[in-house]
Amino acid sequence: MASNGFVIVLITTSQDEESQLIARVLLEQRKAACVNIVPKISSLYWWNSIIQQDKESLLIVKTRTELLDEVIRLVKEVHSYEVPEIIALPVIGGNHDYLEWIDREVVPEEVE
Repeated sequence: MASNGFVIVLITTSQDEESQLIARVLLEQRKAACVNIVPKISSLYWWNSIIQQDKESLLIVKTRTELLDEVIRLVKEVHSYEVPEIIALPVIGGNHDYLEWIDREVVPEEVE
């Protein structure tokens, strides 16, 4: 099944306050229809040639593909990480009513 113009964006953050801030920025700017915050995940990753382990939060952002660049820009403006994880996964299907709701709730970038 082909992509239908929607993406799920995964973003990790260092703390709950940062997660709330990023979620609110994306929602208030109408670049996301919904942001789920999954607190207290355990992340292991390579950083500066050392395996690191941290407690993080995971944001699950629902938006349109065409807004991805704007989502990335907004997140990078407020995120505390030097290289924040911002990964988009295509939505290949789902509840048509839910996808229509996402479409109604987000606002495309303004053309200047």
